[in-house]
Amino acid sequence: MTNQLEVALGRGALYEALALGFRPPTEEMVTRLLNEQYNQDLSEIAEMVDEKVTASTALPALVRNWRACPDARDIETLASSYHYYFGHTAHSNIPLYETEYGEDTLFQQPQQLGDIAGFYGAFGLTVNLSEHERVDQVSCECEFMAFLGRKEAYAIELNDSVMVEETSKAQKLFLKDHLGRFIPSFTKLLMRESPKGFYGQLARFFYEFVAQDCARFSVSAGPEHLRLRPTELADDCFTCGGGEAVIRDSYETAPACEISKGSDKLINISTKKCIASNTNRD
Repeated sequence: MTNQLEVALGRGALYEALALGFRPPTEEMVTRLLNEQYNQDLSEIAEMVDEKVTASTALPALVRNWRACPDARDIETLASSYHYYFGHTAHSNIPLYETEYGEDTLFQQPQQLGDIAGFYGAFGLTVNLSEHERVDQVSCECEFMAFLGRKEAYAIELNDSVMVEETSKAQKLFLKDHLGRFIPSFTKLLMRESPKGFYGQLARFFYEFVAQDCARFSVSAGPEHLRLRPTELADDCFTCGGGEAVIRDSYETAPACEISKGSDKLINISTKKCIASNTNRD
């Protein structure tokens, strides 16, 4: 029987894989997700985390499906698919940004972005400015969930019930208010546009994984059809701030560097890409 520590670490690894998958393709991404051995490792992690392994939508099988996609042959083909679906701006046909989904975000984008930044900041994290990325980009949000999963595992290893409670609360709130709110709509749109392609299959796994995670934390997943934010309402105001009171002080008990214990390569994805440890924080 899989224990709580293994599930927390496994969830962190799967969120890291998703974060990597929804960034522009690199050789590292091809190796980590599509190499036969790495893919098998992820499949075994998915089996450890999966709560319905006998179903047709079992997570391990969905991971293995990535290698069979016709556009997963090489990095050039993947890059072509990536730019076709996601483009070069926030307002592509399939936006990678949370606040592009839902009419309730039409006039609340700065507040939503500030709330997401507040979640990150409450754990001593900030967006890596060298990546020139918004806080609501799906990879950034996945990296944050991966960070919280490893932080939870670290707390379990320390037998620190307060830290376990705080990290669980943070994951539940972030799923409820952010990742779990728009991922059903984002993934269903991508599955419709790319039913047999790599990104459609990655979305299929993402949909099932987040649905299970929402159930795990007893929150309702968002609707499968959210209207996209009209491009004429687009603005360049992505000021982040506030919101840190949502989660208090738990970052102090386990800095990011400690959570990488035993998982250095995985945690380095998040600390070196979208989300970086805020070394200026007291």
